[in-house]
Amino acid sequence: MANKVLVETSARHIHLTAEAVEILYGKGAELTVKKELSQPGQYAAGNDKITLVGPKGTLAVSVLGPTRPANQVELSFSDARTLGLKDVPVRESGDVAGTPGLKMVGPAGEVEISEGVIIAKRHIHMTPEDAAQFGVSDKQIVKVKIDGSRPLIFDDVVCRVSPKFALAMHIDTDECNAACAFGTVYGEVLA
Repeated sequence: MANKVLVETSARHIHLTAEAVEILYGKGAELTVKKELSQPGQYAAGNDKITLVGPKGTLAVSVLGPTRPANQVELSFSDARTLGLKDVPVRESGDVAGTPGLKMVGPAGEVEISEGVIIAKRHIHMTPEDAAQFGVSDKQIVKVKIDGSRPLIFDDVVCRVSPKFALAMHIDTDECNAACAFGTVYGEVLA
């Protein structure tokens, strides 16, 4: 399937530091694997969901592992509105400087973060071999066409290239709904 990429929907979730895991779940707690994800080494944690508390609402979210150096909350625009958060920027994962914060509540404690809430920029994970096949480079912006009952071309899709990745495009739930990208869906990369 030349120039085709599997499109996966990334629902709201959080990445936690080891310190936050211990505060939220209790001293000595570690993340446990519930389900392996498409990206090598990444998993949905089997630990209880964490409740996000914003100015106007709350949401229960899953935790993804393994732990990271910084706490990061990834939402859709609809999720941000539900929480009452304004000015949540679209960013690549890891780029959290100057973003809004919120309170996270777990079964054993609470963590207030001053920044770390983003709307994840739509992106394609790919290996260097995948990038060569698609004729793209790391950080290159492409368009991706999704056919189906509501055909759509996603613009401003960043290519993220690393030998640690597996080929897959990630969109959030708002984007999934807009394109009716349910089930197994492939997109055509338009470089």
